Amino acid sequence: MAQVTTSEVIIVGAGPTGLMLANILGKYGRSVTVLEARETLIDYPRGVGLDDESLRTIQTVGLVDEVRPHTTPQHIMRLVNGRGKTILVNNPQTDEFGWERKHGFIQPEVDKVLYDGLERFDHVNVLFGHEVTTVEEDSDKVSLTVTLTDAEGQQVEKNFEAQYLVGCEGGKSPTRKRLNVSFEGESPATRWLVVDVNNDPLGTPNVFLGADPKRPYVSIGLPHAVRRWEFMLHDDESEEMATDPDFVDQMLREHVPNPRDLDFIRRRVFTHHARVAGSFRKGRQIIAGDAAHLMPVWMGQGWNSGMRDATNLGWKLASILSGQVSDDVLDTYTSERKDHSKAMVDLSLTMGKVIKITNPAGAVARDAISSALNLFPSVKSYFSDMRFKPMPRYTQGVLADPTTQASGKAAAKLTRKLIPVTTANTRVSPVGVQFPQPDVTTSAGVKKFDDAVGNWWTVIVWGNDPKDVLPVASLKKLEALGAKLVAVVPQTQREWAERDADSDVLVLGDHTGRLKKWFDDRPTPMIFLRPDRFVAGACLNQDGPQTLEAILEALHFRGPVSNPGTVSVPDDASSLLP
Repeated sequence: MAQVTTSEVIIVGAGPTGLMLANILGKYGRSVTVLEARETLIDYPRGVGLDDESLRTIQTVGLVDEVRPHTTPQHIMRLVNGRGKTILVNNPQTDEFGWERKHGFIQPEVDKVLYDGLERFDHVNVLFGHEVTTVEEDSDKVSLTVTLTDAEGQQVEKNFEAQYLVGCEGGKSPTRKRLNVSFEGESPATRWLVVDVNNDPLGTPNVFLGADPKRPYVSIGLPHAVRRWEFMLHDDESEEMATDPDFVDQMLREHVPNPRDLDFIRRRVFTHHARVAGSFRKGRQIIAGDAAHLMPVWMGQGWNSGMRDATNLGWKLASILSGQVSDDVLDTYTSERKDHSKAMVDLSLTMGKVIKITNPAGAVARDAISSALNLFPSVKSYFSDMRFKPMPRYTQGVLADPTTQASGKAAAKLTRKLIPVTTANTRVSPVGVQFPQPDVTTSAGVKKFDDAVGNWWTVIVWGNDPKDVLPVASLKKLEALGAKLVAVVPQTQREWAERDADSDVLVLGDHTGRLKKWFDDRPTPMIFLRPDRFVAGACLNQDGPQTLEAILEALHFRGPVSNPGTVSVPDDASSLLP
């Protein structure tokens, strides 16, 4: 009988989504095999934009210090017309998730950090040159046959098994095709020439989107002195013509004095795609990243959307593999991620249509409208602060409605008639969105919020000890869930509160006042925070037990299991993953 290599999860594809998912599962102590058909990681630039949500996930897996040297924080984008006049600036200043909203980055270097990070885990293996040829699924496992070339140059086969397979193989994903799910959307016929060079001849550190009706272009300053240009191709310009050095020189002539002296990394033609899979999971097979959604490059969200997939999926797989929840929770992966993926695709398409106007009259009208709108500060800040970007908001999934405590769903607004709700500064619900990440004070000093509380379930209560406002039955269920109990108080009260708190309650001081402001605006002093930093439930303290029950129902919670494994978190904020 042929030897079979087993692990709990097989990830097909060592791109950024697969590598991040492997890091998340590795941190939770799960065994993973990553199979990559290529012989090495891709070493040329691809994605160029990294956002605050992704950096927060990178922080969670303990690699943020290694990634930061390959980024340019506060990457400003300017949309300019054919005369070089700025018609829109995108320069968000907010940092509610703990990091700058936008970064330029060098994808091969960051991908390599994610790959090197897997060396920390004896139970995670990455195998290059392994091409999946057949996949079979039954009631309790997925079986794969893989082809590779041995040391003698002969084609050989190996067999692998796992409880789950996650396809992260890109837009042509065999896993998605095998699942026979739709891949709806469009692939605009517009083609673009991408030119990457070393030793940036311009030196400007930001992004220019050239809405020039003669030929739209993009010019991007990246870390490590890399410069990218993208030029829209006309219908009569073939790929062979576009990659010819003379043609490239012609494209660059208005950008640099001497194109021939550039140190080229690559010249390549590509077509934008805008598609989203009908489902991200069937049975024991799942898709993530470009396998699940393809989006045009305009908002720099392709790489980041893959990070969001891994962040959503990782803790759910870890919970299932521990025996803590049933795999019905995987249905929430599609319900939570699909709508936001489509929203980002639609936004990217819209931005592309604004940039790609080639009709002179249409370009004049666009520029005139932009100039007029920039006269209004509220409109100008709408674009500058990036408030047009849809933030993920889950309305179905591992959630509890903040008004009714109904399980598995959450309305976007609070509708309860109690005075604390009707007098609140906002009635927008915090359930289904990410919790902020300010700095907080612990007994060990100042930390970012996520580093203080750890990487599993967290119950946060403003101004109170969770053990004082939750009944014993609820506390036992939270212990079974492995949740960390956290009291957040003004910094002036931290030492006093810490003296009175049980040893298993973490007391955080709000020395910046940002959490006080957050809770002051919202009539929800108790927060149930998921491992991916999304709010599963938010309520008045007296509604805590009902909210917890609704969350556990949506989670398909089975209760504690024996032999719990330790989640890798700071010593002063350790929690257990059953």
